[in-house]
Amino acid sequence: MASSSKTKLLTELLNLESVRVTKYKILPQVGLILHTEVLSKEANCTRCGNKSQRIHQNHRYLIKDLSISGQPVYLELNRRQFKCGFCQKPFSEELNFVQKRRKYTSRLATEIIRQVLADDIKTVAQNNDVSTEEIETMLKDKAQELKQEKPSKLKRLGIDEIALVKGQGNYCAVLVDLEKSKVVDILEERSQEKIMSVLTSWGTEVLQSIEYVSIDLWKPYKSLARKLMPNAEVVANRFHVMKQVNEELDEQRKTQKREVKKEKSKKKKQRILSGLSKSKYALLKNEDNLSEKQQEKLNEVKIVCPTLGKMHELKEKFRDILQQKQDSLTGLLKISDWLKEAQAYYPEAQKTIIRWIGEIIAYFDQRVTNGVVEGINNKLKLIKRAAYGFRNFGNFRDRVLLTWHFNC
Repeated sequence: MASSSKTKLLTELLNLESVRVTKYKILPQVGLILHTEVLSKEANCTRCGNKSQRIHQNHRYLIKDLSISGQPVYLELNRRQFKCGFCQKPFSEELNFVQKRRKYTSRLATEIIRQVLADDIKTVAQNNDVSTEEIETMLKDKAQELKQEKPSKLKRLGIDEIALVKGQGNYCAVLVDLEKSKVVDILEERSQEKIMSVLTSWGTEVLQSIEYVSIDLWKPYKSLARKLMPNAEVVANRFHVMKQVNEELDEQRKTQKREVKKEKSKKKKQRILSGLSKSKYALLKNEDNLSEKQQEKLNEVKIVCPTLGKMHELKEKFRDILQQKQDSLTGLLKISDWLKEAQAYYPEAQKTIIRWIGEIIAYFDQRVTNGVVEGINNKLKLIKRAAYGFRNFGNFRDRVLLTWHFNC
């Protein structure tokens, strides 16, 4: 018979609300077995909600819990079945520390999930004496719980995308709480219908509380924001604005390389091609981030191809405008001056900037940017490289939601 002082101490160490340890035993090669009982004498009927104290059956079984001082712990638990006096139906009591049909406590599942997010599943299974199948169930249970949650206190929303497989044009949409730097959801496709379905599931209250939406330059995103978030100001993601300029600069670089091959003078052709060789990153990277070697290459490009030199100069000017802290009117005036100067060099980017000018200058007032999203996208790429469990998008989405839930 266990002494009352020992069972009281074990009850305190167990630290489960309304649960008492009545006795215990230590089994070699197994661990500490705690016989427990729930203190409440009644339970709410899961069908009609009425309380009942009438015990119908007792169901005793073992569940695994967190270790105590390195000792494996198992709880002998009685999940009682009551008979409802109102609807006359039997029901099993709800226990807040263990899900039905699970042989481990919820807090053990939480701890194991934390470990899995930092290690591989086989190692974690071995260290905790559970099966990989049980861990996969833990992951799915928690991920399903997270999918049913609505965003809380969401004020600044970022909508972006990430390529599932690079170079195949297969993009998934990423919804981000910009204030918390947290992934709210990730969708297998970026179609307007799919994103609308997820956003509307959040409910009117959540959507109407959103104050700013940062998006890339894709019209369906803007349409969704205008339609579903009437109180939100739509702000263009400045990284995607710069992307338009960089893409046109890079296209001109390729054009110049093609054109120079038509040059009849072999010596001149060789000199220009040598200058343009391996010049992509020297032109596209922020100039203040160039290495010494890249800076030398940039200087060489400016000599052999003045057009690219001028385009690079304009690209850096535009980047400076977006980085400066200024109000929307000042930003608009500076962009207008830039557009006049860049008209002959960036005709396509100019058209895009004019179409999106309202959303672009809103950035200056709100300073809302998907820079947070860019960092999140880098983390998503690391998760994609993880070997286990990503045989389908569902597993990938589960891992993403769990990663941000436990690390935020």
